[in-house]
Amino acid sequence: MELLLLILIGILYATGIFMMLRRSMVKLLIGLILLGNGANMLIFLLGGITRGKPPIIGETDKVLTGVYADPVPQSLILTAIVISFGLQAFAIVLLKRVHALIQTDDLNDLNTPDTSI
Repeated sequence: MELLLLILIGILYATGIFMMLRRSMVKLLIGLILLGNGANMLIFLLGGITRGKPPIIGETDKVLTGVYADPVPQSLILTAIVISFGLQAFAIVLLKRVHALIQTDDLNDLNTPDTSI
């Protein structure tokens, strides 16, 4: 299972970096999304995949006993998902505004000064 996840993470990273190196703003955003998903899966994989009970200490127990799922990687991934959703929403609105102003999604057109104004 871990090997399959490692291969998937590698594919997500490679595809995300490839898309970010393209000249289109939309492809840049898609690459950023893929890179974020790859990072979330990497955090999940490094946290360890264990099937166990939830980490709740009973009333009579003093410590956790047995196999339990670690909640820290899950909470980190949940926080990263919320932050990346906000970043994606902002980037989509920004891309829409830039497209409305320059009428293209080519990143090279942002560097050239417009002399027609």
